[in-house]
Amino acid sequence: MNQNINLVTALLLSAALLSTHSIAAFSEEKPGLEEILVTASLLPIEASRSANSVTIIDREQLENRAIVSLSDVLRDVPGFSVSKVGVLGSQTQIRVRGSEANHLLVTIDGVEANDPSLGDEFSWATLNASDIERVEIIRGPQSSLRGSDAVAGAVNIITRSADKPSSAGLFIETGSWSTDYSGFNIGRRINNFDMRLGVSHLESKGANISRSGNEDDGYRNTTVNFKSGWAPTDQAKFSFSYRESDGMNQFDADNDFDGFVEDQDRLSEFTNSTMALQGDFSSSDGALLHKIIISQAKNDNVAYADGAKGNQTASTKDQYQYTGSFSWGRGSRSLSMLAERESEDWMQRGEVSWGIYDPNQDRMRTTNALAVEYRGDITDQLTLATSVRYDDNSEFDSAKTFRSEAIYSVSDTVRLRGAVGTAIKNPTFTERFGFYTNFIGNASLIPEESTSWEVGVDQQIKNDDLRLSLTLFDAELKNEINGFVLDPITYAYTSANMTEKSHRQGGELSLVGTISDVISVAASYTYTDSTGGDEVREVRRPRHIASVNLGWQAAGNLHVNTNIQFSGDQTDVYFPPFPEPSQVVTLKSHTLVNINMNYQANDNLDIYVKLENALDDDYEEVFGYQTLGIGGNVGLRYSF
Repeated sequence: MNQNINLVTALLLSAALLSTHSIAAFSEEKPGLEEILVTASLLPIEASRSANSVTIIDREQLENRAIVSLSDVLRDVPGFSVSKVGVLGSQTQIRVRGSEANHLLVTIDGVEANDPSLGDEFSWATLNASDIERVEIIRGPQSSLRGSDAVAGAVNIITRSADKPSSAGLFIETGSWSTDYSGFNIGRRINNFDMRLGVSHLESKGANISRSGNEDDGYRNTTVNFKSGWAPTDQAKFSFSYRESDGMNQFDADNDFDGFVEDQDRLSEFTNSTMALQGDFSSSDGALLHKIIISQAKNDNVAYADGAKGNQTASTKDQYQYTGSFSWGRGSRSLSMLAERESEDWMQRGEVSWGIYDPNQDRMRTTNALAVEYRGDITDQLTLATSVRYDDNSEFDSAKTFRSEAIYSVSDTVRLRGAVGTAIKNPTFTERFGFYTNFIGNASLIPEESTSWEVGVDQQIKNDDLRLSLTLFDAELKNEINGFVLDPITYAYTSANMTEKSHRQGGELSLVGTISDVISVAASYTYTDSTGGDEVREVRRPRHIASVNLGWQAAGNLHVNTNIQFSGDQTDVYFPPFPEPSQVVTLKSHTLVNINMNYQANDNLDIYVKLENALDDDYEEVFGYQTLGIGGNVGLRYSF
């Protein structure tokens, strides 16, 4: 039976669950531990020396919650709003602090993995959590270090390396919607050489995502992850990483009669891969650091309708990076430099009969960039940092971005932080050159420009076991690209830069830590007000988002995780058939409750049971697309 509860009820429910069984917490950077961040700067730094809003997810948290799709755990990150078009494997978008879905840069083992053939968005739908060791999430503009795409933040996904002389493992999971998930891994570490291979396969019959018909929309994904490293000396290390996902997802689309999503025989095949060769070198005292990365990301997407091949898009991104850092004052001050060359190739194929424009396109662009960053402990209490970047793009005017930040320790338990920065987002290939049945690209687009600031305070309490954080943020976007502008000549949609600025502002509140030796807690609330230049609320951006995670490591090796996610009401757009204008609709708020119980039978075997959407809440995150109801899975992990 479908049920709908508000946030207050959800909090009361979590308290009741805490009194009866165990729960595991999702965490931000862990209180009491000095986390080392590799994403917040050009060189690895302690978390206490960064003013960024940071969330860290590790492998233990992923396993305690039996996460299959990484995007599911990102729903708990402050400021993150997730929109999924239906079921497992469906298109998934993430918006950070009210930004656009392609304003978040995602890297896998240092390789930029945003897909130019998907409008520069990352393909969250195809990313399984298998073989992921750690995820670093940085909120706020990062263009001064990472360039275009990092307007609102960056996510760095670090895959597993071999950490034992010899290791192997496997996992098997099965459950609702005829879902089967399995995989194995094998690793070896010998002296200064290590290598690890992981393979996983996920297949689900799924459910019907349209409001009509009864055809289920399934999903299949096979992922291979390989990683190796060799350290010939203490001052040199070489590493290689490769990850590939292949599969398909079935989907439905709207019809020409009433504009609603209808049951259709459609599917999309995908192949995504990232590859990197990296060399790290240092002086004997560690003051000088050098890093060289050669990387490539490839994506291929082919759509089919009623068995017939439709449009195809593919992209290749090659990057060559050098980073050098010099530290002095016992590491308290550093100067770093980045030199980068990036080339992007994009291809689209389709039937010319779509219109008078040829959809068959081959385009490319290159970017040469230089960035410099200074970071220094001015006093024992004050740390300052600033970075600037210059981008020379073959298609657009050169761009300069910057970020400055300050961290001040009021006491051993209170820290103030603030930052201001600018960012850019280049128009996508699709926005400039894409041609579909009802869309024509606009080659005259110019880059979006963002200016933002944030201030925050962190308070450690209960002997540093808990951390309370408050962050206020504000961002202004200039030249925002609207991809749904009706062309009065062709009566098709096109892209255009908006003349008025759009605005995002809000706040994040989080509490993370341990209540006792066996109970942990993580809770967050985000308020976001995101409006366009006409002061109209932007779509798929709920004003209110909250989550609660509670954990208890019970006696007898039992670990139970309860996760509660609340998303407030949000707007979306309904596109009726021409000539009727588009209409703004409201998607109701919803609350998801997920429970996972993990039992460690012995040192090698874990058995788990999980319940998803335990309240069977009926909701939509994208207008017209149904989501999954209550479901359960059972699985095991075995290590040799």
